[in-house]
Amino acid sequence: MPIHEELAAELREAMRAHDRRRMDVIRQVETEVARARTEPGFHGEVDDALYRRVIAAYVKKMDKARLEFVAAGERGRPQADKLAFEIEYLKRWQAQTLDEDATRALVRAAIAELGTADPKMSGRVIGQVMKAGAGTVDGSLVNRLVREELSG
Repeated sequence: MPIHEELAAELREAMRAHDRRRMDVIRQVETEVARARTEPGFHGEVDDALYRRVIAAYVKKMDKARLEFVAAGERGRPQADKLAFEIEYLKRWQAQTLDEDATRALVRAAIAELGTADPKMSGRVIGQVMKAGAGTVDGSLVNRLVREELSG
């Protein structure tokens, strides 16, 4: 079942159960998808890949906000708990990211393919890995691994 249909079914179920937290997170994801569709330069279909990209970006943004609320202490606890719920709830629709070993293998393959050992070429290597990983690699991990491989 496509993600948008799953979310619609989840929303109906949440509305019947009067589950405000689930309704809020599903509606927010739908809003983020609508925003992504109306951005200049968007060409393509509304498919699972779009939903996965939007959900990944939303989860990343909410995780960053959650950390700030946690740092605020007791005052930020209710909001941090709400964001933690949203992050956990959306995990089932997130694309699984590769672990460090698999990402390192992609980095080494990209370095071999490009035939470079120059740290100045790290941008090209990162681009190659991100393209090969197609949403399954973590950008910050790729950046760190490329710098390690090219410097050492």
